[in-house]
Amino acid sequence: MEQPITRVEIKPKSRGRLVILDYVFYVLLAALPAGLIYYMYSYRGTLGTDLPILLQGAETTLFLSVASMVLATIFGFIGALGRLSRFPPFRWIAFAYVEVIRGTPILVQLFLWGFGISYVLSQVGFNPHDIAFQILTALQNNSIVPSAFFFNGVFYGVLGLSFNYGAYLTEVFRTGIETVDKGQTEAALSLGLNSRQMMRRIILPQAFRITIPPFANYFITLVQDSALLSTIGSVIELQQETTSLASPLSSDPNRQLFVYVLGALIFLAICYPLALLARFLESRLGAGY
Repeated sequence: MEQPITRVEIKPKSRGRLVILDYVFYVLLAALPAGLIYYMYSYRGTLGTDLPILLQGAETTLFLSVASMVLATIFGFIGALGRLSRFPPFRWIAFAYVEVIRGTPILVQLFLWGFGISYVLSQVGFNPHDIAFQILTALQNNSIVPSAFFFNGVFYGVLGLSFNYGAYLTEVFRTGIETVDKGQTEAALSLGLNSRQMMRRIILPQAFRITIPPFANYFITLVQDSALLSTIGSVIELQQETTSLASPLSSDPNRQLFVYVLGALIFLAICYPLALLARFLESRLGAGY
């Protein structure tokens, strides 16, 4: 005769530990902003002195990032067309561009642009500061041109960043174009559209929707990498002013650390809304796929 199946009540033994861990987590979560507020209060004098200068630096960061991303988009689109070209030399050049740039450190590339390519171009008489000064002189606005040291550093720094991120955007754009269903191409050809009309009216609008989310993510990373331009002199004047002039006790390493922590918080204030925008675009534009 079979024994009746009895229900055995199993009591979770680790429930008390999980409750304790939850309390510890919430305590640490509350202590983090409290500690940050206390840290800021401890250096309130330095905060009041350096914050306006760092906010000016944030404006420079946004300008460098937007300018670099515009050029990177141009480089990326040209590179994507090269990768998809039917002419083998164009494909080889685009392939070499992508692989070399993505396979070497960005800091080395910035050094190459800031000290190598700039030196070679200066030897043949190319000086971006003089060109900009002459153009703005004709427009009677040459007073807005910064010093040659700062302007040339910004010029080659933006080229270095845009050339680097253009390689990554090349693959983003190429993938977006190739993701469009081939039936769209066949339908466009059957309607009598040529290759340019098909690319402009059929393929690119659909590829644009696909590439927007990764494009936003790369822009966030570019904003952060703009800090590397200090290595080639584009914002070194701002660094010297921040650490030497704005802080009366600039020899104190703790105060110097506070300045960099404050700068990191400003970067966070810039990048976090962009991250939210990227998530929104991913959920919004990816809903149709």
